[in-house]
Amino acid sequence: MQAPQTATRRRRRKNARPHEIADAALALFSERGYAATRLEDVAARAGIGKATLYLYFPAKEDLFRAVLRQKLLPNLTEIEAAVAASQEPAPALLRSFARRLLAVLETDLTAIPKLVLGESGNFPAIARMYADEVVARGIALLTGIVERGVARGELRAVDALAAIPSLVGPFLTMALWKHSLGQHTAIRLDPQTVMETHMDILLLGLEPRS
Repeated sequence: MQAPQTATRRRRRKNARPHEIADAALALFSERGYAATRLEDVAARAGIGKATLYLYFPAKEDLFRAVLRQKLLPNLTEIEAAVAASQEPAPALLRSFARRLLAVLETDLTAIPKLVLGESGNFPAIARMYADEVVARGIALLTGIVERGVARGELRAVDALAAIPSLVGPFLTMALWKHSLGQHTAIRLDPQTVMETHMDILLLGLEPRS
């Protein structure tokens, strides 16, 4: 008869396995990109057999979706909740958002926008997935902040949607730099300095006009 503690450990291990697989997939996506990452390599990195991986993720698209939902979307959900509960003025909320993006730049999560942008032509399904589950929510969050700021007189009247590329552009630039040119040049861009400088310039341009 199986000992209760042994059974409990096995259940915990089984429950943790999808997260371990997603960790392995994210690391390999970061190192190799989407196309070059094979499911058997993910299984090996996660310390499981390929057959076990298929029980959880029958296709690589399923694995990519798991990486989004387990590793990236919780950050977005946390930001949405913080913004909804905050009464801070819009400039402070935008700076807070930039600081959260800065923290993401220190992780392998930056590989996700890079691989989506680089491989969307060959893998349109992952581009649609990213657009629907990440980009759409991010746009809704940021346009909400800008529109609230305009309504309160904290920001000058602008087209909120048109302002979004200006808000996220430096983050995408630094993410792409990290995984491409930054590895092959002596030029060093400090992400914190870049983000802070950008927010200073952006918020100056968004100040209400008398």
